[in-house]
Amino acid sequence: MEVHFGMAKASKYATSESGDTFEMVERPHGGLSFVLVDGQRSGKSAKAISNLVCRKAIQLLGEGVRDGAAARAAHDYLYTYRGGKVSATLNIVSVDVESKTFVISRNNEAPVVLYTAEAGITLLDEPSHSIGTGRRTKPLITELPIQLGTLVVVFTDGLRHAGKYNGKETYDYVATIQRLIDAAETNPQFYADTLLAEALALDDGRPRDDVSVFVILAQPTEVENDVRRLSGQMGI
Repeated sequence: MEVHFGMAKASKYATSESGDTFEMVERPHGGLSFVLVDGQRSGKSAKAISNLVCRKAIQLLGEGVRDGAAARAAHDYLYTYRGGKVSATLNIVSVDVESKTFVISRNNEAPVVLYTAEAGITLLDEPSHSIGTGRRTKPLITELPIQLGTLVVVFTDGLRHAGKYNGKETYDYVATIQRLIDAAETNPQFYADTLLAEALALDDGRPRDDVSVFVILAQPTEVENDVRRLSGQMGI
């Protein structure tokens, strides 16, 4: 079995850069951690905040700090640095090779979408708070076994609010994910690209917020050996 992942993002219309930051790091005991941060506001000020939070989380995860502790430390760092006046959403998704689990840490009002063969689509939508403002903010942690076909979809607010300010119905991203599952789609990058494209279309190509989508999917391996591989591409 191997884990495939894909990511797609777009900036808010007429801003110089995205306020969302996405990074990944290898875990000391095996596996990868992915961090997605959405800084308050948009443009350069939001990017400065999301970079700050993301760097702190990545540093700690790379040193072997557990996901929940890394999320709390990132919150404390932002709270201290900006006096509790600036917020950011923070999602961490880890592929823990040692425990053979996905670990999902969430400080974000936006839910995380899960799909497993046994349960179908479920939402991690328990009320959750952004980091940086509330003194005792904690992440919500979900851990589940890595099984064939398990799908995890993480995104920032721009996706779920697509169409909201254009007098259209808010984007039904769950229906899109179900449609792709029903079509037996196995490319996580296609999931991310499709979700982003449909969200942008609802905003008439002028997104009202930064939009980022990260998708991870467990699939059968094509090569039976102990070699671990990583590949990717990025548009410029």
